[in-house]
Amino acid sequence: MGRFIYDTASNAVEIEDRTLAHLRIVVMNKLRRGEPFMFDVEVGDGSGRRSFWVHPSVPLQFHFYGSRQPKINRVWVEDLMLAASGPHGLSIVPEPADEPVDHG
Repeated sequence: MGRFIYDTASNAVEIEDRTLAHLRIVVMNKLRRGEPFMFDVEVGDGSGRRSFWVHPSVPLQFHFYGSRQPKINRVWVEDLMLAASGPHGLSIVPEPADEPVDHG
């Protein structure tokens, strides 16, 4: 279980390492493009949800407890990017199959 740290260590939420690795890619790409966004996440202890305004002026950290970089699911990254660019901002959507299925 990793941690998304917003500004200070006391302002953090725990997120599974695999999910956190995918979120890191999305956040990095959005901020690189100069696109701040809202990030909405459920608090792991069941106490509700937290929303973070993600902007380049706020220090962010991604603390991974595992030492291995997970295989990245590009489809999931695309889904998360779409969510981050939408009207409700980024929220963690379920991981889809790694490759889109061609039904044609």
